[in-house]
Amino acid sequence: MGTGAKSTRENRTITVDFHNENNYFQVFEDGKAFLELLMAFILSLGFQLKHTATCRGGGCLTRHSHYVRVRLGGLTIWRVQCTTCRAVFTVLPHFVLGYRQMRPEVARDALVANHGGLSLELCAVIYQISPMAIYRLVCAFGHQSLVAVLTRCGLPLPTYVLADEKHSRCLAENVYLPTIVSGRVIWHLGYTEEASAAAFTQSYREFQRAASQQEPSYRVRGVLTDGFDSTTKSMRTLFPGARLGFCLRHALNKLPKKLAAIASPVRQSLRVKFHTLLYRARQRKSLRVFALGQQLRHFADHVAQKAGVANGKGVRCWFQDKKAGWYAVLEDPQMSAMSTLLDQAHNALDRKLFMMKAFHHPHGSQQAFLAGWAHLYNLIPYQCRAKHAGQCGVEVEGGTVPTRDWLLNLQILTSGGFR
Repeated sequence: MGTGAKSTRENRTITVDFHNENNYFQVFEDGKAFLELLMAFILSLGFQLKHTATCRGGGCLTRHSHYVRVRLGGLTIWRVQCTTCRAVFTVLPHFVLGYRQMRPEVARDALVANHGGLSLELCAVIYQISPMAIYRLVCAFGHQSLVAVLTRCGLPLPTYVLADEKHSRCLAENVYLPTIVSGRVIWHLGYTEEASAAAFTQSYREFQRAASQQEPSYRVRGVLTDGFDSTTKSMRTLFPGARLGFCLRHALNKLPKKLAAIASPVRQSLRVKFHTLLYRARQRKSLRVFALGQQLRHFADHVAQKAGVANGKGVRCWFQDKKAGWYAVLEDPQMSAMSTLLDQAHNALDRKLFMMKAFHHPHGSQQAFLAGWAHLYNLIPYQCRAKHAGQCGVEVEGGTVPTRDWLLNLQILTSGGFR
């Protein structure tokens, strides 16, 4: 057998909107009318069919063959052929999904319910479809690039991003999900089994490569992280000219962990004082960097006085390691100071992976599923998820089946949200 690379087959499927199923069955009986409607639909799209490379156009389409989709009730699907290059195209009506046994409206409702908090098992029971079919449907979304889809939707490439890694588990092994968000939009969601800077760099490079393909002159001006060493090293490698900042809320939460062998009221009072320090530093309109450095030294002395010399020395060393990232946040007003939106996306992802048993399999399609989940997170409105946040999820998994009113409201909401 030859060892040469196998050529990729072009996808020549034409999805045509017939408005309703009755129109499809009526036009289907008349071959001339069928081809005229097909040509009109193609011309309205700009005649973007993928002919063979040697075809120079000028040919017309003719009916070629047909086949029957037995699992869709014996629906007949026609193929048409270009008379010039002999390329064959499959005409798929809008109420049929390619390579799927479910109707688009069923797939839509199942995806929204699954994303809103229901597990694949409950979605399968409610919509009478296979859990693996829903899993493969989500993975089918994941084969499309996040950057390509978002830019095609009209979103500009972000100049300021939030970068962090989500810690998860695959059976007994730790795995990491490098993530890049801007606002409530996920631009990258990767999967790696190592927490090294090289592994994170390889994952984040996919976002850089996809963004450069969309806009060759694309540059990131600022990146906010939580200060994790592997993340900061990967960001410096991929975006050397970007301003690298550290999240102030993470700094506030980590301060109590730096204080040892002191009473809880003292630890809490120092945390409140540090919160006031950071808040006032953000409110300053000028000399914020100089003022912050001076206040950090005074605060370290205050810690040494209240919590002991050892704690004061530890806090002072911690300030020396992190203050450059805090300075970067305060110097650029356009950079976000906290990674709250990224943490919210990770919390939603954590709830989904907890119920997604197929994800915790070493031979599963983790990367495709994560990318598909990110597409659903971006495309389904945040208000749609928040409206039903208390009506599904843990309570549903505990055995309470959603009420008929909840399902009816979900169908009404999703029917308007996707248009």
